[in-house]
Amino acid sequence: MELVNLQRRTLLQAGLGWGTVGVAGCGEQDALAHIEGEWSGSSPQRGHLLRKSGSLPQPTVTRRVNVVVAGAGIAGLSAARALRLRGVDDFCVLDLEDGAGGNSRGTALGGIPCPLGAHYLPLPSDAAHDVQNFLEEQGLRQRVSGRWQYDERHLCHSPQERLYFQGEWQEGLLPLLGVGDQTRRHYQRFSELIALAQKTGHYQIPSSGASLSGVQREQDSLTFEQWLGQNSLTDAHLLWYLDYCCRDDYGAGISTVSAWAGIHYFASRHGFHVPENGTGPAGGQSESVLTWPQGNAWLAQRLSDPLGDRLHPGRVVTRIANQRHGVEVDVFDATKQITERWQAQHCIVALPVFVAARVVENPPQHLTQAAQRIRYAAWVVANIQISSPLHDRPGASPSWDNALYGAPGLGYVDAMHQSLNPVRGPTVLTYYRALGIDLAQRQALLNAPWMAWRDLVLAELAVPHPDLQAKARQIQFTRYGHAMAVPVPGFKTWLTTQVAPQVTPKGTRLSFAHADWAGYSVFEEAFTVGHRAGSQVT
Repeated sequence: MELVNLQRRTLLQAGLGWGTVGVAGCGEQDALAHIEGEWSGSSPQRGHLLRKSGSLPQPTVTRRVNVVVAGAGIAGLSAARALRLRGVDDFCVLDLEDGAGGNSRGTALGGIPCPLGAHYLPLPSDAAHDVQNFLEEQGLRQRVSGRWQYDERHLCHSPQERLYFQGEWQEGLLPLLGVGDQTRRHYQRFSELIALAQKTGHYQIPSSGASLSGVQREQDSLTFEQWLGQNSLTDAHLLWYLDYCCRDDYGAGISTVSAWAGIHYFASRHGFHVPENGTGPAGGQSESVLTWPQGNAWLAQRLSDPLGDRLHPGRVVTRIANQRHGVEVDVFDATKQITERWQAQHCIVALPVFVAARVVENPPQHLTQAAQRIRYAAWVVANIQISSPLHDRPGASPSWDNALYGAPGLGYVDAMHQSLNPVRGPTVLTYYRALGIDLAQRQALLNAPWMAWRDLVLAELAVPHPDLQAKARQIQFTRYGHAMAVPVPGFKTWLTTQVAPQVTPKGTRLSFAHADWAGYSVFEEAFTVGHRAGSQVT
């Protein structure tokens, strides 16, 4: 009983509960004993070695290479691809994890591939031409009769998304079931404001390198919640939906992210449209996305496979020094417990900004200032292997993306949704929960045992799925203390006016490539800034 109470205090004191849904009591613990579980994926202990880098062994091995890419997330992998396309083969890619991909890595439970983080890629716009070229290279899109077509095997199968609302499932994520006229008027008003923003401003993905208009700078000075209030958008259903969208894309809700970010979420892609007949996909705007059972790990694998032995996992970068005749990069090999020194002519620093500021000697001013300004969201991801299909509540059919109205989590995706097998069977449900920028939540994520998260997650999902606990066989939790930069008010304006030209300067030995430099984390941003860095190495 004491362990259960400790788990309850650790998580609930950090605000991680959901209304009256509590941690399982002693009697229920026995009912969960059949579920195997563990922490997996990212290693906080390995990352925290930087805090005691002074006590790590001195370099005993020296290696030489033309270019070092520090970091094997999407930005670092994209930079490596750009080097290869230019015929630059004398490079290495270093990463502290055991596999490449960063937030886009994957795993498998019971032989079923599933994501550890990012799980889809919206079809990129023409502004993301580097991403489009990569997708064409992978055979995901081709020109047919003068028009681009995507391989339907990799597009999300229907039904795509649903929401558990008012005791049943409805199609789409925008609350529609039984809502009143006032709610619909607020939906329509928001739709009109997004349409106006699209006409009068330039919103695009990727946004890195693009300047903001005066109106957009004003939006960036407010939280999204403040902007909605100024426009008399106060309906609870609309606010929940917009908060959900921001937590999903940015890791924090409408009271934290800027109004520019909230507007950009819709104006840069599909807009916001209210279904006329009262039903339909979320906001009428459900867009085609590319997805795989293992999520964006499918893309990361295609980027990392050509690297061969140039990819060096399990390496903690502890020092990057820009010297007179080149760059020195010191790296702790977590497997061999030794420190290597890499000497190169150039280093692409594809590390999160807070890490880069710690390891770069005599860091440039824009790097130290960015590290002070960026706020990071913590995340927890749970992969739940179930033995058989779940009984369903009334309403819309099981979908790829399944959200719960009012829940603290973002719902779950079904790893077997893309399967062509007409008979549903065992699968893995990947549950996501964004914890925002509160330090107490990050600390709770680090300290709480996996069993406490098991109790919370299963209790949350038991509302629409009472049989989940009996059918769950194992759960793997992945925690991200600094999962993504959050576009808080003022940060995007500062990036575009003060920082953009200094991130990938030509003719210097250090360049920077990470989604942090866009102010928020999506595949297109990371890929584009990485491609730019790899293309400009001289």
